[in-house]
Amino acid sequence: MQLSELQSFLDEQVEKFEKPEFIVNDPLGLVKRFDKKQDQEIVGLLSATIAWGNRKAIIQSTERILDIMEHKPFAFIMNTSEIDWHRSQFVHRTFNAEDLKFFFAALQASYKRHDSLEKLFSKHATIPGIQGRIIRFREAFCEIPHLDRSEKHISNPAKGSSSKRLNMFLRWMVRPATKGVDLGIWREIPLSELRIPLDVHTSRMARKLGILTRKQDDWKALEEIHATLDLLDTKDPAKYDFALFGLGISGF
Repeated sequence: MQLSELQSFLDEQVEKFEKPEFIVNDPLGLVKRFDKKQDQEIVGLLSATIAWGNRKAIIQSTERILDIMEHKPFAFIMNTSEIDWHRSQFVHRTFNAEDLKFFFAALQASYKRHDSLEKLFSKHATIPGIQGRIIRFREAFCEIPHLDRSEKHISNPAKGSSSKRLNMFLRWMVRPATKGVDLGIWREIPLSELRIPLDVHTSRMARKLGILTRKQDDWKALEEIHATLDLLDTKDPAKYDFALFGLGISGF
């Protein structure tokens, strides 16, 4: 398929899938229940962090976290303590109550320093772009004391991870809300830096369309895909997540 044909095809799929209906059965729908920026950030990060498995299970687990937070995420984070968090019983696959307690504590520490989690994604001193931003976030978020096991829930692109869940969270926060899907509440990260969340659906479609040859679904694979998507739309390459993911789950 020629590049112009690929662009026409994928642009058509973006128009088909980037609609509010897309998030009816997606964790992003839970984030959109809230209007306050900090509430959206907290629910977005927590739901993205546990986003593996089928979407129904992810939504059910996020609902349990919302119950724990009494459906007032920011107020809960800022007005409770480790004693309260210790009582929280939660498990989603390998993410358990100890991990959730760490996230609550790290979120509280972050909001005591900054009014938005966006500040944690300031550019890394040595690595440019979104990869460096994710590394910087990981460093800042993990500054508080925590169990080593909890770090595995914050992917590290410096070690080759495609950082699917954090890239999804960043897409939600940064891409504009004009289509009624993403939130567009962050302004400091350029759209052009975003990478698609690389999962089994998007990688399968990328290989089928010939824009991914690498066998592993890692950061190098993500950059291989991005090299083509950047040619299709250098300002907003991450919009093609809707096309690749939508085609993947529709069985194309």
